[in-house]
Amino acid sequence: MKRCAIMQPTYLPWSGYFHLMTQVDVFVLLDDVQFQRRSWHTRNRILLQGREHMLTVPVAAAHQRDRLHQVQTVAEEPWRARHWATLSAAYAKAPHGRALLDLLQPLYQAPLADRGLTAWNESLIRTLAQALGIDTPLVRATTLGCGGQRSEHLLNLCLALGCDSYLSPRGSREYLEEDEFEANAQVALDFQQFDPKPYAQLRAESFVSHLSVIDVIAQQGVSFAARYVRGEA
Repeated sequence: MKRCAIMQPTYLPWSGYFHLMTQVDVFVLLDDVQFQRRSWHTRNRILLQGREHMLTVPVAAAHQRDRLHQVQTVAEEPWRARHWATLSAAYAKAPHGRALLDLLQPLYQAPLADRGLTAWNESLIRTLAQALGIDTPLVRATTLGCGGQRSEHLLNLCLALGCDSYLSPRGSREYLEEDEFEANAQVALDFQQFDPKPYAQLRAESFVSHLSVIDVIAQQGVSFAARYVRGEA
C-alpha cells in the first residue's frame, strides 16, 4: 500500500503539518488551488514575549481566480527583514533559539531569486523537514497536471502518484464525507491522529498551542521537535 497526504503550502507550518508528512510515502504540495487571502497561505503564529503573535507575508494584488502557484510576494516591501527582526526578538533568548535562527537565517537574509509565494513557503517547508529528519518526497500538484474539483481533484492526484491510500487532516472530514470520497474503491481514506502536547515555553503563563513548528524547535530543540512531530514526545 502506498499512502499520500495532500496539503496546501503554508507559511511556517505548525507541528501537525509535519506529523502528516511523517505518516506517508509521498507528500503533495497543493499549489494548483485558488488562493485565499487571510489564510495560512500567507501567515502563521509564533510566540513573542509569552504571547501569540501573527506573522503575515504581504502578496501582490491577485485576481479572484488566481491559483496559489501564480501568487507573488511583494517586491517593494522589505517584509523578510521585518519578519527576521521579529523572529530574532521572539526566539534569541529561548533555550534553543540560536539553533533555530541559524537554521532560518540563510532563507531570510539571502537574495530572493523567486518571489512566488509557493516557492517561498516550499523553501521553508523543505528546510524545516530536513532539520526534523523527514525524508518524505515532496511533489507540487502543478507538476502532475490533474483536473477535477474538491475531492475529485484529490483523488486524481492520488491516482497519478499510484497511491491507494490517502491520509487527510481531521479538519477535512466534513467535505470529504459530503463528496463521498470513501465511496471510491480505488483509494482508502484515513484521518490523521495528532494532538499537540504541552511543552515549556519561555515567558508563557500557560501553554499556547498550534503555533508554528519553529516554536517547538526554539523552546525544546531539534531532537525533541523531531520526536514531537512524530507523536513520540
